[in-house]
Amino acid sequence: MQQYKKTSPVVGRFAPTPSGRMHLGNVFAAMMAWLFARKAQGEMVLRMEDLDTQRTSPAYAQILREDLHWLGLSYDRETPPQSTRTQTYIHYFERLREKGLLYPCFCTRSQLHSVNAPHLSDGTYVYGGTCRHLTREEQAAFQRPPAWRVQVPDRVWTVEDRVWGTYRENLKTDCGDFVVRRADGAFVYQLAVTVDDGESGVNQVVRGVDLLSSAPRQMYLQELFGFPHPEYAHIPLLVASDGRRLSKRDQDLDLGALRQRMSPQRLIGVLAYSAGLSDQPEDMTMEELLQVFSPEKLKKQDIFLDVSLLF
Repeated sequence: MQQYKKTSPVVGRFAPTPSGRMHLGNVFAAMMAWLFARKAQGEMVLRMEDLDTQRTSPAYAQILREDLHWLGLSYDRETPPQSTRTQTYIHYFERLREKGLLYPCFCTRSQLHSVNAPHLSDGTYVYGGTCRHLTREEQAAFQRPPAWRVQVPDRVWTVEDRVWGTYRENLKTDCGDFVVRRADGAFVYQLAVTVDDGESGVNQVVRGVDLLSSAPRQMYLQELFGFPHPEYAHIPLLVASDGRRLSKRDQDLDLGALRQRMSPQRLIGVLAYSAGLSDQPEDMTMEELLQVFSPEKLKKQDIFLDVSLLF
């Protein structure tokens, strides 16, 4: 596999969850993260996001590394998996406590999703601060472990995204105080990913547009922890011809099945064509795609995959 010399300060990353074989949506996300970083002659980092140890495994992580190698997606270093970093997350959690920004939340799932709770137009609930001002006596009356939320300011956060342009969100009115640690003690994605990216020097985040709305929360935590804001590029989602988002449930389209039926060059060529990065669905390597890659070519809506092109 070709070696890439880092000649710029860009540090990109691919951060998959090792809970099964990669599906085509995962593959596309990995390709795009790699292309953005390599086009900038930057460094590529791999990180296993295995916070949910009940669903993830080291065996899947190893298969994932082998699949990336098969695709020609090299990386320069792998950072420790999230499952080994609990003490680090505790450290940053305590920093939020020291700032007086944490409070316990006893709201149930049904309460959070109640029709009487504030919701955005897409159905996402906005936390109204129900538990923010509970007294110690009121907290003790619940007699069960709480989740922990961080208080957010009444402030608009602006993401200058390389794909979608300007995205703005007021955390107080569009999100509300958000959870950073669950009632079972597990740390949530928002805190873990902010700490992981910050400590590993990641300054370019390329991921699916479904995570665009999480960027302001992470930018808020970045400021609280003293990390610089990375550059963001939220890519379109890869969907089936019927509009269904591809997932790990589509086992006929995961790499375990696809590797038995086609070459990596075929898969790369079809995905590049579907995304608008090439004019024809021609077989190509990642190195060949890199030579013609331009972020401006990338489609700015869901990418419909014509599965018949693969076979």
